[in-house]
Amino acid sequence: MTEAQSSAISRMRVGDIMTKSVRTASPSATLREVAEMMRNGDMGAVPIVDENKLVGIVTDRDIVVRGVSEGLTSGAAISEVMTTELFTVTSDEFAFEAIRLMGDKQIRRIPVVNADGSLAGIVAIADIALEMEDEQEIASTLEEISSGASFWSKK
Repeated sequence: MTEAQSSAISRMRVGDIMTKSVRTASPSATLREVAEMMRNGDMGAVPIVDENKLVGIVTDRDIVVRGVSEGLTSGAAISEVMTTELFTVTSDEFAFEAIRLMGDKQIRRIPVVNADGSLAGIVAIADIALEMEDEQEIASTLEEISSGASFWSKK
């Protein structure tokens, strides 16, 4: 990646790369409904919204590890398995802050929220990768975020 490309990416805002049309579910949706939504939309995560506020996020792994392995039925409420410890960004933050948060927390998606807590979009590793032109840099960055390597200690 050239210095100019690196500089352009460092100035990019979350709002420039986030996915704006995000399918959501309510906390009362069932495991089955959310799993079907994921399958039909080819998604790995669904933000959970209640009264227009982001209250959680659920991944396919949450459904399996917290739901199926604990013996919950497909009719159980998604609120029983959703993650409520949320790491979020706003659309006006620099994209590198989202990348830093992904690396620090070892997460692959970050909800983007408005000042009132409503969902504005979501940023995924794939969104960031699409903005990087150097394939080797993309592969290296994604591998480090996903592996838990000391991503931010590089000099």
